[in-house]
Amino acid sequence: MQIYRSGSVLLTGAVAVTLAVTALPAAQAAPSATAVISEVYGGGGNSGATLTRDFVELANAGSAPFEVGGLSVQYLPGSPSAGSQWQVSELTGSIAPGGRYLVAQAAGTGGTVALPTADATGTVAMAAGSGTVALVSGTAPLTCKSAADCAADTRIVDLVGYGSAVVREGSGPVPGASATASVARAASLADTDDNAADLTAGAPTPVNTKGETSGGGQEPGPTEPGDVRIHDIQGTTRLSPLDGSTVDGVPGVVTGVRAGGSRGFWIQDTAPDDDPRTSEGLFVYTGSAAPAVRVGDAVLVSGKVAEYYPGTGTQSITQITAPRTTVLSSGNALPAPVVLDARSVPGRYVPSADGGAIDALPLNPKRYALDLYEALEGSRVRIADTRVTGATTAYDEIWVTVKPKENPTRRGGTLYASYQDQNTGRLKVMSLDPAQPVPTANVGDVLKGRTTGVLDYASYGGYNVQATELGTVVDKKLRREVTRKQKKDELAVATYNVENLDAGDDQAKFDTLAEGVAVNLSSPDIVSLEEIQDDNGAVNDGTVGSEATLKRFTDAIVAQGGPRYAWRYIAPENNKDGGEPGGNIRNVFLYNPQRVSFTDRPGGDATTAVEAVKAGQGVRLSASPGRINPASAAWADSRKPLVGEFVFRGKPVFVIGNHFASKGGDQPLHGRYQEPTRSSETKRIQQAAEVNTFVASLLKADRSARVVALGDFNDFEFSPTMKALTRGKALKPLITTLPASERYSYVFDGNAQTLDHILTSPGIRRLDYDVVHINAEFADQASDHDPQVVRIKAEGSHGHGH
Repeated sequence: MQIYRSGSVLLTGAVAVTLAVTALPAAQAAPSATAVISEVYGGGGNSGATLTRDFVELANAGSAPFEVGGLSVQYLPGSPSAGSQWQVSELTGSIAPGGRYLVAQAAGTGGTVALPTADATGTVAMAAGSGTVALVSGTAPLTCKSAADCAADTRIVDLVGYGSAVVREGSGPVPGASATASVARAASLADTDDNAADLTAGAPTPVNTKGETSGGGQEPGPTEPGDVRIHDIQGTTRLSPLDGSTVDGVPGVVTGVRAGGSRGFWIQDTAPDDDPRTSEGLFVYTGSAAPAVRVGDAVLVSGKVAEYYPGTGTQSITQITAPRTTVLSSGNALPAPVVLDARSVPGRYVPSADGGAIDALPLNPKRYALDLYEALEGSRVRIADTRVTGATTAYDEIWVTVKPKENPTRRGGTLYASYQDQNTGRLKVMSLDPAQPVPTANVGDVLKGRTTGVLDYASYGGYNVQATELGTVVDKKLRREVTRKQKKDELAVATYNVENLDAGDDQAKFDTLAEGVAVNLSSPDIVSLEEIQDDNGAVNDGTVGSEATLKRFTDAIVAQGGPRYAWRYIAPENNKDGGEPGGNIRNVFLYNPQRVSFTDRPGGDATTAVEAVKAGQGVRLSASPGRINPASAAWADSRKPLVGEFVFRGKPVFVIGNHFASKGGDQPLHGRYQEPTRSSETKRIQQAAEVNTFVASLLKADRSARVVALGDFNDFEFSPTMKALTRGKALKPLITTLPASERYSYVFDGNAQTLDHILTSPGIRRLDYDVVHINAEFADQASDHDPQVVRIKAEGSHGHGH
């Protein structure tokens, strides 16, 4: 599992985080999706200029605040000589998502208009016609003086060469800079690492983090409606036909205000057109400035139209940036909301572009759910009496479905059944009113009554309702399951992802996880654990042992009425198994020595491969515990499977604990690329092939060998990963023996799905299998995964299972 808010990365892509200054992208090697140089002006104070100072404006194209403390803006003359040096201006503070950051430079004797209050101030006298500006990780002066050398300097976050600059990105510098013209990036903030393509010359428009413009304050707002309406801005595709354009006096009524995070407000036209493809709602982004409007205000808004991408691979949000707003009146009636329900939302999910971008495809809201949602982007919507499919999160979000009959699970969720069968009725609900937070709810509860708000889009989960009116929760009394106790002649083997457990965690987490093992799982004989960290967790000091963590956990199990478990594991090499840096997560076996014995054979370590060894009529392990082919590239920066040889009632059982690579980097279901690419799948298929090969070696030595492979495989029962794992019928996935409505162990974005599995070899013929739902469906959870258990009849016993 990879950390993604709280839980595994499943269907979505990269995590939005504030970047540390030590981990920034190279200038030309990787276009920046976060901080970029948005405008450069070297004509300040020159003869003929209006502005009195030079400036560099930065912008944040990312979805999280971008810290600039420790970074610098640096300037080099356009045609540097042998003695030319980069001149440095140090930065402090941060840039809000979509916001601007103003660096004032040297003043001249010309000009009459001051810059707005600068966020940082340097003393560099930049040339009006030609020069190079770089945003740099660190404050040491750069030394490169050619485009090639600067492209190789990984400290450079972004770089702009203008005029006839020798140092520039791409095909050439940006032409047209002068005493009266700056060079500015398009409002979309797109960075292709080609200066001539990404920026153009025009009148200078400096903006600071408060959204202030030239003269030190907000420009006067519009006084008359212009010719452009919201539906003209939204257009009939996902991209505005006016992207990058300045619009004046766009009329609308304020329907929602967001004062935190990505600040701004939504407006909606009260005189819609008759085209169902064009949304009548629009977000107005105010940057770091709190919106100075209220719901019900009739306003006129001027500013730049921009398509903002909140995350890698996501769709965009059409918005007005750097706005100037005039309030005409207050207390106006709001447009009637569009009702979203089982009748209005189509059954198909999204059109295909054969893996390409759907941005420019004409919207078809009657055919595709995501097209309908896009055609309502920024507009008021209403849902009612919706079933909860994803419990309330720590981020005050809840997932519901407007289609209660769509792929229901036995316990009230919505099942993710295949790559082709997407659930179209899922929506995330958030609250715009701090005084009315999203209520606590579990899967299967009902959000009864009307929930009304603005339909928005975000990197996490896609379309969501920013609620101004919330329904009330009807508690459907979902209870945590307790599986039956194994019989004397049944070997109970379980798997449980305990979510980055380390000795420094609160006792409450240990106690709840221990209750899951002792009570809900009824004390299995063997428990394969995933995500046991080293004893000091994320502290990155070379510690790799987990003895203190396991001592606390097994003590807690005893306190909950469980047995005194022993444990076996192989400590990883430091920082070689992925997961949280410094955490050194690994797979661990707990076992009850009163019921089962562990066969210890020396020789297993972090780098030695375990092998199947023919032993008379049977097979044994070369080392126990051992690791499967740890030198294979399939396991690079990932957890290596742990193999152990156990004995139950005189017969060996081989257990393989697994934790495959996460889904981090996969394109989101709701994103701009359809169908989404599952790039992480390649590694899991390789890992599955390694496990399959090892199991085949055991079965070659003894075709009746009893093998249990289990753990967090980070993939679905219908995935290519599972096909590779079960090749040659070496293993059978037990999840497929359950009714479809019970095939899940994890809930992500309102989809109930299976990441955890137990598989058995053909030598195991009589068994009973259960996924024990105690976490994934609940707002209060000790882990984001549900555990599961298989009970295996001893040879010679009688009984039946699934």
